[in-house]
Amino acid sequence: MLSRWFLFIHIFSAITFFLAHGAGAAMAFQIRKETNLERIRAMLDLSGSTIGLYMLAFMLLLVTGVTSSFLLGLWNRIWLWTSLVLMLGVFFWMYWFSERTYKVLRKLVGLPYMLGNKSYPAEEPASSETIAAHIKGIDIHQLVIGGYLVPGFVLWLMVFKPF
Repeated sequence: MLSRWFLFIHIFSAITFFLAHGAGAAMAFQIRKETNLERIRAMLDLSGSTIGLYMLAFMLLLVTGVTSSFLLGLWNRIWLWTSLVLMLGVFFWMYWFSERTYKVLRKLVGLPYMLGNKSYPAEEPASSETIAAHIKGIDIHQLVIGGYLVPGFVLWLMVFKPF
């Protein structure tokens, strides 16, 4: 019975993670078309407002997945290790991607920003050309692969357990 609760919390955490992360995903697609500085700022703030919830959900997802694996004796399964490595890889890759794209964009548009674990106050906004060039340089395909296709493959691994 305990393993069913962990499975429920694991799946519920995944739903919560993707729901909370939806603001960031919508922002990533919409911001590419935006030129109005105030709208760009608003999108970045909306996306950033969900970070706490999706980080909590991701940690709960990780803890319940690891705990369930111990309860069910699954550590000898290759699909489990593949899933864990892929999801941790996506987590760290997304952090790195955000550091060089959206956190820099926050700085460019004159919002408070963080680089690494250090917070910085808002600065004077960069030129509209600089902001537009930075936005144009964000490769949305990387986000689709890392944030959608890899988790989809992990879901496939967990449902079908091919190896």
